[in-house]
Amino acid sequence: MPMNRPVVVGVDGSPSSLVAAEHAARAALLRSRPLLLVHGYLHPLGYGVPINPYDIGVPVPSEEAQRMLERTAADLAERWPGLVVEVRQVAGGPGITMVEESRRAELVVVGSRGLGGFAGLLLGSVGAQVAAHAHCPVLVVRPDAQPIPMGGPVLVGVDGSESSRLAVGYGADEAALRDVPLVLVHVGPSEGDRAVPEEVEESQAAYQAEAVRLLADASAAVRAAHPGLVVREHPVRAAGAAQGLIEASGTASLLVVGTRGWAGFTGLLLGSVSQAAIGHAHCPVLVAHPHPVS
Repeated sequence: MPMNRPVVVGVDGSPSSLVAAEHAARAALLRSRPLLLVHGYLHPLGYGVPINPYDIGVPVPSEEAQRMLERTAADLAERWPGLVVEVRQVAGGPGITMVEESRRAELVVVGSRGLGGFAGLLLGSVGAQVAAHAHCPVLVVRPDAQPIPMGGPVLVGVDGSESSRLAVGYGADEAALRDVPLVLVHVGPSEGDRAVPEEVEESQAAYQAEAVRLLADASAAVRAAHPGLVVREHPVRAAGAAQGLIEASGTASLLVVGTRGWAGFTGLLLGSVSQAAIGHAHCPVLVAHPHPVS
């Protein structure tokens, strides 16, 4: 993997994009990578995104946007000593621009509402597009996620799927970079989900055995790769995997999720659990896409 892959974040000068840029700056320093600030401007027709009807000119790179990028870069470099910051204006719609940038990135950082770098667009659809289709890991940050959570553990959902194993690997790397514990979470069904009393004891025993096995396997893989890392196994019960992870995220500095595999939704680019976590987790969420083979 090329060592010069940057951490990429979209900025437009808005408060939410500056929060995302702050998280991106820290992520770049932790990884010893440069930070690339991207400002997107739309082609004519805007890839289907409505352009202001009163602005009938063709969007082009602007001096004002360039000044904003350079000002933001200088501010970040001053507050994060050692950080190398680059800036670029890119033609294209917001989602497609960030997905394309992700082909050459170590990490892409987006906000969970109001995607940084593309004024006037709520993240809803754009952020989901980037999180689902990116070619590298995606860090999703809430605009109100300041100060940056430093000391909490990194949380990873474990379900035995290939996507989950990738997420566990990324989670372990993140915990090691941040020097915090890794908490492996397996979400099992809540006791209220079973209507037949005679089945409760048997099904509880089966769940506990499966949870113990999955967590032990994940824990062993992590310890082999990171012998010094503090690893905790945390089986929980909830009405669903998403609810369990969201509740557990309250004390975490980062939640890592896979792109698919939970609950059998293998055909979706971004499973329902991951989508729910991005929208409702109490901490930033890392979506564990593999990097492209290079």
